[in-house]
Amino acid sequence: MTVKKSAVLYQSGNPVMDIFRDGLFRGVGMETKEMKKKPLIAIANSHSELTTGHSHLSQLADRVKAGVLAAGGEVVEFNVPAPCDGIAMGHDGMRYILAQRDLIADVVETHVRSQRFDGLVMIASCDKINPAMMMAAARLDMPSIYLAGGPGMYDIRNKAGYTGSIDHGDYMDDPENLHATVTCASCGACEIMGTANTFQCLAEAMGICLPGSSNVPAFHSDKLIYARKTGERIVQMVDENLTFGKVVTKAALINAVVMNMAIGGSTNTTLHLPAIAHSLGLELPLSVFEEYSRKVPTLLAISPNGPWGVTDMWAAGGMPAVLKVMQDDLDLTCLSVAGCTIGDIVAGAKITNEQVIPARDKPFRHDGGIAVLTGNLAPEGSVIKQAGVRPDQMLFTGEAICFDTEEAAMAAIFENKIKKFHVIVLRYLGPQGAPGMPEMLGITAAVKMGGLQAAVITDGRFSGGTSGPSVGHISPEASRGGPIAAVEDGDMITIDVQARSLTLEVAPSVIEARLKSLTPVVKDVPRGFLGRYRKHVSSATTGAVLD
Repeated sequence: MTVKKSAVLYQSGNPVMDIFRDGLFRGVGMETKEMKKKPLIAIANSHSELTTGHSHLSQLADRVKAGVLAAGGEVVEFNVPAPCDGIAMGHDGMRYILAQRDLIADVVETHVRSQRFDGLVMIASCDKINPAMMMAAARLDMPSIYLAGGPGMYDIRNKAGYTGSIDHGDYMDDPENLHATVTCASCGACEIMGTANTFQCLAEAMGICLPGSSNVPAFHSDKLIYARKTGERIVQMVDENLTFGKVVTKAALINAVVMNMAIGGSTNTTLHLPAIAHSLGLELPLSVFEEYSRKVPTLLAISPNGPWGVTDMWAAGGMPAVLKVMQDDLDLTCLSVAGCTIGDIVAGAKITNEQVIPARDKPFRHDGGIAVLTGNLAPEGSVIKQAGVRPDQMLFTGEAICFDTEEAAMAAIFENKIKKFHVIVLRYLGPQGAPGMPEMLGITAAVKMGGLQAAVITDGRFSGGTSGPSVGHISPEASRGGPIAAVEDGDMITIDVQARSLTLEVAPSVIEARLKSLTPVVKDVPRGFLGRYRKHVSSATTGAVLD
């Protein structure tokens, strides 16, 4: 076995400190004489009693511990916050959600570095927590393995009116069943291909979890079995010195980009994968996403892009089966934490339902899940989930109606001020401007459920559950002098997804003059972290990371 990082805890070269620490360990029922024989494994757990996706993770941690002990390791658990985007939506709390990604990454990194563990198990389910754990593991570059909490189940599956679809768009005329499409009937991540399930899926593409483990539903007994196996495997990884950086290479990140297109994954991937790359000392620019958007189809019709849920995908073979279908687009030599290659995983995968996981030449859509738009409104880029845009909305021209806050835009929707072919412009909502780049699912959901034929563009971001002509991550953002700040009510805006363009139909000289004359909106923040975040956060195009 390689030299243990934990050895300094009981063999530091300072006998006084060794005796002192021995006494501290005795206080929690651990003995240094046993620790000398075994690797010390940390479990970073995001269990929370408030968050549906994380409410069951304490049970998974118990099984991981059993696996570590059975494999000959010592194990201790610590916890991190688990913010729920849904609970934070529609109020000031949403400004803190993306910012917590970097806080969680810092907590895991600093705690593991200071306490000198030999291996790390990451247990998480939902939106910002998954990439935060991965960012920390990338910085630490030690033996690390991820265990997904798994998807949950929506209550629509239990209703008499269930049609085989979980997508709320299929129940718009049935209020009771419509409500059931957003009612969580179990623990686990919301069943759609939002950011939570996107990153659980991409963990398999990157090879950082046991193959087939991520999509097992949170309530299924197989999840407990995978948890124990995860604990056993991390001990073996320490013996093999199989570190995170050996698994998550640039090629593995490209595999994740490819699979994000294929599964119809969240636009938030364009924030989080570059942030993970940054933590590895690599770059993953928006141009990479656009390159593969042109090459890779949206294979799956998972809600909000289609009728299926992630549990349907699991029953059809899960991510190993999806990887198998897409194998010609992947680097199959990339390693998995299981000790094999992605190619080995693909070779053993089976597809059991071709309706849910179709052949590559029979995809849900022939274009990739995400498109990157540029133009005079987004010189550095913007992002749209094109898998969720109807064919008749791929080209959208409309009149701008501008808002500097989500609250003002929502009020306008409910006051029937949003008309057909309006383009709702939401600005000063980027990483620096909001600050915190809040999620605009409330706006896009209100537009969709209200049957409004309107588009939304913003320098903020959207949920993975967003669909329709909704363009986010517009860069530069308004607070950095981006052209979105110069838009005025009544200006014409064209969103052309096929041409990958976002255009303000105003003369360049007029845009320039407006930008020179305007006074930027500077939003108040409470004393504390958010003010520091605003000073140091980077652009959305580089992952909104803190440097």
